Amino acid sequence: MATLSDIGVSAFINILSAFAFLLAFALLRIQPINDRVYFPKWYIKRERNKPSRAGNFVGKFVNLNFKTYLTFLNWMPQAMRMSEAELIEHAGLDSAVFLRIYILGLKIFVPITILAILVLVPVNISGGTLFFLRKELVTSNIDKLSISNVQPKSIKFFIHISMQYLFTFWTCFMLYKEYDKVASMRLNFLASQQRRVEQYTVLVRNVPHISGRSISDSVDIFFKKNHPNTYLCHQAIYNANKFAWLVRKRNRVQNWLDYNQLKFERHPDKRPTRKKGFLGLWGERVDSIDFYQQQLKELDRKLTMERQRIIKDPRFIMPVAFVSFNSRWGAAVCAQTQQSKNPTLWLTSWAPEPRDVYWRNLAIPFFSLSIRKLVIAISVFALVFFYMIPIAFVQSLANLEGLERVAPFLRKVIELKFIKSFLQGFLPGLALKLFLYFLPAILLVMSKIEGHVAISALERQAASKYYYFMLVNVFLGSIVTGTAFQQLHAFLHQAPSQIPRTIGVSIPMKATFFITYIMVDGWAGIASEILRLKPLVIYQLKNMFLVKTERDREKAMDPGSVDFPETLPSLQLYFLLGLVYAVVTPILLPFILVFFLFAYLVYRHQIINVYNQQYESVGAFWPYVHGRIIASLLISQLLLMGLLSTKEAANSTPILIVLPILTLAFHNYCKSRFEPAFNKYPLEEAMDRDTQERAAEPNLNLKAYLADAYLHPIFQSFEEVELEETVRVDAVRVDKHQSQVSSPTTRESPPSPPPHSYNYAHDVQSYNYYHYQQEDESSHYTYHYENSV
Repeated sequence: MATLSDIGVSAFINILSAFAFLLAFALLRIQPINDRVYFPKWYIKRERNKPSRAGNFVGKFVNLNFKTYLTFLNWMPQAMRMSEAELIEHAGLDSAVFLRIYILGLKIFVPITILAILVLVPVNISGGTLFFLRKELVTSNIDKLSISNVQPKSIKFFIHISMQYLFTFWTCFMLYKEYDKVASMRLNFLASQQRRVEQYTVLVRNVPHISGRSISDSVDIFFKKNHPNTYLCHQAIYNANKFAWLVRKRNRVQNWLDYNQLKFERHPDKRPTRKKGFLGLWGERVDSIDFYQQQLKELDRKLTMERQRIIKDPRFIMPVAFVSFNSRWGAAVCAQTQQSKNPTLWLTSWAPEPRDVYWRNLAIPFFSLSIRKLVIAISVFALVFFYMIPIAFVQSLANLEGLERVAPFLRKVIELKFIKSFLQGFLPGLALKLFLYFLPAILLVMSKIEGHVAISALERQAASKYYYFMLVNVFLGSIVTGTAFQQLHAFLHQAPSQIPRTIGVSIPMKATFFITYIMVDGWAGIASEILRLKPLVIYQLKNMFLVKTERDREKAMDPGSVDFPETLPSLQLYFLLGLVYAVVTPILLPFILVFFLFAYLVYRHQIINVYNQQYESVGAFWPYVHGRIIASLLISQLLLMGLLSTKEAANSTPILIVLPILTLAFHNYCKSRFEPAFNKYPLEEAMDRDTQERAAEPNLNLKAYLADAYLHPIFQSFEEVELEETVRVDAVRVDKHQSQVSSPTTRESPPSPPPHSYNYAHDVQSYNYYHYQQEDESSHYTYHYENSV
């Protein structure tokens, strides 16, 4: 059991680590050579094209203005200068709503912390129970500040119950205010935005096969019949998985060719060579440049053949389509109503924005989605329980004194006081953090297998899985496994009537472990986020060995984005810990407050200067955040009831039973009051927007605007790839009045996209085989879509 001195050692190590990360960041960020690592957002928005401190030759790499080294911490006030409205314009609503979660944490826990410290801590200290427990029960001074120290049957428990009611009402009040605010922000954002293609487009799945008709004809006939006045056109979806595999292989070969050409340019007296066998390990030695050029030609031939085969063969057309309408009202009616008497056919939903589409999953047959979800659910269940083994081991590290009694041979290892403090105060939180490092990526892959067609939906589902994992393993698992090790000796040597009391005492004892975890993950971990050590190293290596042009330098940047699958569940864990331990062990709350404040500053800086969000979901994740905070409230209430039952305070249980009922009623009210704003688009709003648009732009050609909005990557002209390899093409202009691609022009860097245009630079899993910038959203290929007559 960690003592106050162990917590002090952990705090010293984590504060020192956080300060070291912040100091390294503050010094590295002002060096011109690192400007694209720490300010990529401004380069992407074309508001910065060179380091602001660049000067002579040496000044291009090292900051020679020594005055800036004296103000190296000015990034904190700079992160607060941008207003929320400017932040939404700069980074999008998702980023602003994400930051509001940290603000909500501060609004909830600052008053709770003050009240809990002033009221509950003196009440707990005056209890005196732990002074009279048997020596075999492992306790620490921190436990004497918790509810465990209150005498059984004490009248003081009514103070804890009153505080639980007060904390619940305050949390619900702040949740209501924030839900109302975020819902209003979402509606205002949608109303104030420029025209967006997803406002006119619906995703249709499970299109039935009709004998004698193609999928495209079936879609066209169905919507002309059932939506005759609003249907405009549709975009067919193709199964291009083999094509995507060839594209990824071509990208790898192109990278090797670029590397060898650059190597030859630097050493023209010697051409690079390699062996023809597997991975270049054996076989005849040949010229590397000629080898990769020949491979590229062969892959280009295969890609062209595969592309033509997909276009011509109707079997490659999937029973899925993006259907566009001539008004927002028409799209809203289609997306929010049942289209067929058979509820399993012609399933409609709002189309994600083009950047948000996960193209690979559109090719998954609809009937297999339920099977996939069942398999993944079983796999997640197995993974959760598999991870209980390392979690139990981590908890054994957190309770070395209890472990000594079970395994006395370990006593010599931890005899030194500092080593014991290090092992108990710092190592458990660090070990748990390392065990969880790869888990979000695994859960994201599982969510992709489930078949979700939007990247935002994939990330929300991965976040849900990670939250349940954190709840079961990190929170509940830590309490259960820790109790088993910690109390084993006392269980075996005490009267059976004392066991329930021991369990009741042991639950708040885990606060020491969670304090160490908060310091490792929430203090030092957040500080390491701002340092961006991995992107820094990768960028400098690319800049040193691969960058030849300004365009190469831009491609070497890795701005990243808010990692919702990992960040949101971690945030919700802190809400859970704060609400559970607010009444049980209030001393944990100041550590959580430091996390919320520090993380808010760090992520605000990153969102303004670094992150470039891949998509905009308009705050669609907020209902999940709200629901999980409500779940944290319910868990805290149930655990307090269980804890009080072990303290022989049975009379208090009926009073607490009312609290979960009130909390659920509040949640249902918020769900019915605010959640429709995140799932539905009001027809009244849609009609008003359409009327305003027709009055302002009576000659608007929506067909031209929507034609290529959801252009499948298979239609992106493959000939442009060949042109890009011979001349350094940074953008391809498409004439909006023609169906062919105009001649590319060479320029140093691509132009900046307009604020609400879409950069169709799909990742590898979205079949990206070259950097494609669609500069004119109204451009279209006439043979790429079917339109109504």
